[in-house]
Amino acid sequence: MNALLIFGLLIALMLTGMPVSISLGLTVLTYLFTMTQVPIEAVALKLFTGIENFGIMAIPFFILAGTLLTKGGVARRMIHFATTMVGHMYGGLALAGIIACALFAAISGSSVATVAAIGSIIMPEMVRRGFPKRFSAGVITTSGALGILVPPSVVMVLFAVSTNTSVGKLFAAGILPGFVLAFALGFTTWWIARKRKLPRLPRATWGERWQAFRDAAWGLALIAIVIGGIYSGVFTPTEAAACAAVYSFFIVVFIYKDLKFTQVPRALLDAAAMSAMLLYIITNAVLFSFLMTNENIPQGMADWIMAQGLGQVGFLVVVNVLLLVAGNVMEPSSIVLIMAPILLPVAVRLGVDPVHFGVLMMVNMEVGLCHPPVGLNLYVASGITGMGITELTVAVLPWLLTMIAFLVLVTYWPALSLSLPNLLHL
Repeated sequence: MNALLIFGLLIALMLTGMPVSISLGLTVLTYLFTMTQVPIEAVALKLFTGIENFGIMAIPFFILAGTLLTKGGVARRMIHFATTMVGHMYGGLALAGIIACALFAAISGSSVATVAAIGSIIMPEMVRRGFPKRFSAGVITTSGALGILVPPSVVMVLFAVSTNTSVGKLFAAGILPGFVLAFALGFTTWWIARKRKLPRLPRATWGERWQAFRDAAWGLALIAIVIGGIYSGVFTPTEAAACAAVYSFFIVVFIYKDLKFTQVPRALLDAAAMSAMLLYIITNAVLFSFLMTNENIPQGMADWIMAQGLGQVGFLVVVNVLLLVAGNVMEPSSIVLIMAPILLPVAVRLGVDPVHFGVLMMVNMEVGLCHPPVGLNLYVASGITGMGITELTVAVLPWLLTMIAFLVLVTYWPALSLSLPNLLHL
């Protein structure tokens, strides 16, 4: 009954058009002050101790790195490198876009930044070379979602912070699924391009490929610095985020010189605004999680599910449906911060590994980014292409179905997520 009251109030507030973060805070305060005897001091203490987490510091640093790289010319160089490698294949420019999205996601940690940076360059070029506009938009809109799964992912950090899961394990767990999903999206693209006989580019020489690699090397090196530094034990994920921010500033200002000193304050303000928004959501989500725990709602849900005899398979079906529905009304950060602390204890009781569960949630968040009405990637792509949301929804359908099939694979094949963390003994 308590759970129904809490979620009913939250949904009612959200239906008024109120931002999710404010809805969370008002739900918690209303319930605590009218229906419980929890001392206000305990609420204030939880508010500060809940966000006193070293891992949270990684978020603004990764956001700053992504902002600098988006404004710099790193994306353009990555696209050129990818084009020299696969441009001669059916739909080669689209395949290059997928590779560029995967590479840029691995240095920016943001899906929306990936779509904005790669899409703004490659989508107009694809249309210019004769690719259908819908095809171009569908490829990049869905491929940009790799930014949630491929480490370093900001949403992964949020999951780790809200559930006390190892960020390093989550990052390692996302590498292999990210590679498999990129391959699956690439295969879908190649199949459609081959069937429709879409344009192919001239095969690049090895000299051209080497020159393109040299141009992109400074950006590509960031992947090795962040991922290699974490798993070699040189620094923690938070320290890796700080290094990524400093390195990104260095290459876009001093090496590539695509960002002038006068433009740096604007980039800092943009990153600060995004960081403040996320931290505000985290603060209210911490209070919401405190309320859930105080009312024993996760434990009650676990007991109820165990009593229904759903088992692990049935529970994971319910989780996927619940998260896909949530993706219709909320953006990924809010979903993770609200749902992860509630669902993870139930998953653990049913024998689901927390890291595997985290990857499962990330894939669900990817799907949510690519369908209306709240799919952020659709809105970014709409701004780039000028296409309406309805038209874009039709355009992404083949790749969206590929992502849903991949979600089923990830859900019921834990080894895909856990093999690399186990191999690295994390």
